[in-house]
Amino acid sequence: MLHGSASPGVAGSELTRLLARLADGPPAEGRPAFAERLGHWLGWAGAISLASALAAGQAVPAAGRTAGSEDADFRRVRAALEAAIAAGPAEPATSPDDFGPFHRHCLGLQQGMHDAVAALRRRLRDALSRRSAALARVAAIDAALEPALAAQERRVLALVPQRLMAHFERLGREHGEDAGWLAAFREDLDEVMRAELAHRLLPVQGLLQTLHDHDAR
Repeated sequence: MLHGSASPGVAGSELTRLLARLADGPPAEGRPAFAERLGHWLGWAGAISLASALAAGQAVPAAGRTAGSEDADFRRVRAALEAAIAAGPAEPATSPDDFGPFHRHCLGLQQGMHDAVAALRRRLRDALSRRSAALARVAAIDAALEPALAAQERRVLALVPQRLMAHFERLGREHGEDAGWLAAFREDLDEVMRAELAHRLLPVQGLLQTLHDHDAR
């Protein structure tokens, strides 16, 4: 197993560590550059915090409003995606060295995460826009950041199935006829996909926290 950190607030660094562990062979010069690129990409969340802080002085609380429905929406989406990860591949492998079902499972999960999280993010921006003019500006900033970072997001997360395939092939070579390694790989795959989900949910959590902070004033 990969044995990444179980600490909840470090989703980005957790995904970085897991992908680095999946890389075949000894540490290479390019690996720190990959971690650095992912770290820079994750830094966009700070822009949301900054925008929230800039808007805070002008925010006018909406009496009686809470983020309860938005919290429930977040939990519903996260639970559905976690269930999809736990369900595993929809088709059986034709042989112990058949990565195809895992590959399609990974790609399907990534597409499902992208679609569900993007829709949730839009709903949260709508909720912010209805709260106040200040939060509407925060929503507008997030709306601008999302497509601006989409290309880098695709490039970085495209590494996930590649690294998983390399890890699958390496375990197969190392364990040969002992099919027990497939269970270990499945655990590793689930761990990586959960880390990717946590990573993808970071912008949503930033928006949700902004909504909480506003309603608490």
